[in-house]
Amino acid sequence: MVLGMVLGPKFQKENNKTNNELTNRLQSDEDGGKLSQVLDLIKENYVDDVKLDTFQNLAINEILNHLDPHSAYLPPVEARQFSDDINGNYDGVGIEYQLLNDTLIITHLNSMGPAAKAGLQSGDQLLKIGTVNIAGTGATSKKIVELIRGRQGTLVNLTIRRYGVTDEIVYQVPRNKITISSIDVAYLLQNKIGYIKVSKFGAKTDEDFQAELIRLKKQGMKGLIVDLRENGGGYLNAATALADQFLPENKLIVYTQGQHEPRTDYFATRAGNYEQGKLVVLIDEGTASASEIIAGAIQDLDRGILVGRRSFGKGLVQEQFNFGDGSSLNLTVARYYTPSGRSIQKPYLHGKAEYFQEVSNRLSSGELLQDKEHLMSNLYSTKDKFFRTTSGRIVYGGGGIMPDIYVPVDTSKTNKLYYALSRKAVLNEYVYSYLIKAKRPVNLNSLSAEFNISNLQYKKLVALAKSKNIIFSAKEFDVARHLIMLDLKALLTRFYFGEAAYYHVLNEDDHVLLRSLKEFK
Repeated sequence: MVLGMVLGPKFQKENNKTNNELTNRLQSDEDGGKLSQVLDLIKENYVDDVKLDTFQNLAINEILNHLDPHSAYLPPVEARQFSDDINGNYDGVGIEYQLLNDTLIITHLNSMGPAAKAGLQSGDQLLKIGTVNIAGTGATSKKIVELIRGRQGTLVNLTIRRYGVTDEIVYQVPRNKITISSIDVAYLLQNKIGYIKVSKFGAKTDEDFQAELIRLKKQGMKGLIVDLRENGGGYLNAATALADQFLPENKLIVYTQGQHEPRTDYFATRAGNYEQGKLVVLIDEGTASASEIIAGAIQDLDRGILVGRRSFGKGLVQEQFNFGDGSSLNLTVARYYTPSGRSIQKPYLHGKAEYFQEVSNRLSSGELLQDKEHLMSNLYSTKDKFFRTTSGRIVYGGGGIMPDIYVPVDTSKTNKLYYALSRKAVLNEYVYSYLIKAKRPVNLNSLSAEFNISNLQYKKLVALAKSKNIIFSAKEFDVARHLIMLDLKALLTRFYFGEAAYYHVLNEDDHVLLRSLKEFK
């Protein structure tokens, strides 16, 4: 998911006047008041009763579609959820869930959250939220979030079915503030190389990152890998604050500039906790926006090594303008430029659909399978404008950031079957429908050592895949067996032992991570 990049709360506060002026102009009959007049005419004269809010949203969205792919209007519920997600906290009960065939299964609980304290368990099927039936009703994730979240201190009844228990169970759960760290996991790999995975850039990302960095240094960390893969962005100031951890004072991290936004430079301070020491940053096609700022600065200033695949290519900055009804407008107000002066924004001349499809096309075009030498010659020509890093290395803009060490997708362990199972969430459904009903593993070590699926369980996987129109042979399964079994083991590990354990399992066979470790030898 590409969160995009928004200017942080401090910037918003300083620009309240701008926000208010924009809101007033949108609501006035001057300076483009035709839209308001048309809506008023419809309201007062149209033959049938209509919902004007819907028409207003359609008009706004149509206007934004002619700007860029990241300017967006958010209705009140979506605006609140966007704010909650990017800030890393919300008022709710502290559960994670998976929707499988109209059945909501609780996959993880915040150990300090209200749901866990009330007695709910991983594996419970959620049937009702309050008086609203969830099971078998086609409820969407958006609807479920609306029902579960609410004002802090209010109560919500959750009706569940538990495996092995005949009767339904009703829990009355008080909503409370739930905090989600944007640091997925942080631990020491082999030879005391630190590994920190950052999922997004929220209000507390820098604070959380510093805490984990200091903890790893106390454990004797001798090098650091920062994993920004699948990091879709977040706050600009959170990204620059994290980049500041690695760069010496007065180094330019990034600058922004737009038609109505004068150039603003962001420099490193003396506050960095890891300005010396070997640094590797992992990126891929899901690395976007704010996370590309960090990758661009590290590469341009030759501070570390980028390993992985070409990043998404989002070099636009949005500012959030809030309206009185709770809705908001995320409007692109500037482009950002890396220290060498390059914009990494990819083209968007052919509409949103093609713009976002471009990442998927990288697989079909063969980009994700090529070595860097062939890839560079295909993507860039001698006529392209190039830039130079501090040491004089040539880098390019205009389409994401190319890593220093390109690691293509490993095709020896995957095939169309694996991608089909992943795309249709068959493995997730298989774990939560069948595997969690087996005997609980004693600990993580026993799960890792003993995990396998029986012939009967294999037949259930085949049947489940067939129900999703995925037909495969034993030979096709054998080719993808290693990754399929790894994913199943990782999902089961997350269910029983949490997020950190999940990444421990996945990282054991992560060829991008394993390649990056060679840089520390």
